[in-house]
Amino acid sequence: MKNKKAIITGGSRGLGKATAIAFAKEGIDVAITGRNEKALKETVSELETIGVKATYAVFDVGNYEEVKTGIKSIIDTLGTVDILVNNAGIAAFGTFNDMEVSQWSQIIQTNVMGMYYVTKEVLPYLIDKNEGDIINVSSTAGLSGNASTSAYSASKFAVIGMSESLMKEVRKNNIRVCTLTPSTIASDMSIDLGIATKDSEDSVLQPEDFAELIVAGLKLPRRAMLKGAALWSTNP
Repeated sequence: MKNKKAIITGGSRGLGKATAIAFAKEGIDVAITGRNEKALKETVSELETIGVKATYAVFDVGNYEEVKTGIKSIIDTLGTVDILVNNAGIAAFGTFNDMEVSQWSQIIQTNVMGMYYVTKEVLPYLIDKNEGDIINVSSTAGLSGNASTSAYSASKFAVIGMSESLMKEVRKNNIRVCTLTPSTIASDMSIDLGIATKDSEDSVLQPEDFAELIVAGLKLPRRAMLKGAALWSTNP
């Protein structure tokens, strides 16, 4: 995979950052996106110490105009793109009636429309090359709904449907689309939500575990495609 070019949304922390570092160790040049420029710059500096080309773009995946500008900037810098990891996402807990309509809508806008916007801008480059990989991050919440997660579950169910439809659409273009449904990972988002802690390394999945799965899928021969994978902790 050396010298391939990857774009990772939500790449400055958590799952996205772990994946960016894993890619860099494989010799992949990486572009990360997010809304916090300071965090993006710090991660880019860390990636560059590994010896790859790294860049970033600041935009909200839920804003299509920002996405168009940001992806163009990244492609201009990297020259091309081979791999897209749609990782950016937000979550919040709240009962169906108690969660504000604006927050419910924002979760759908970021997690579903954001993935659509970014993929729509990257896909033409992969089709032109007749090769590429798209990894879409859903969740076990996209496989089974739970109380107080209606917005998040709805968004992640939608991600699975969109991702699987895209997979069947672009196989003819030698583009592999993989849908990942991890259970709880000790990412920044999970820690912020209070469902994981920083000292839970021995009992909860870590971002590096997630990154390792992605790298393994990408290393499969082009004739083989990891359609989907559910990553679980061995601890109940």
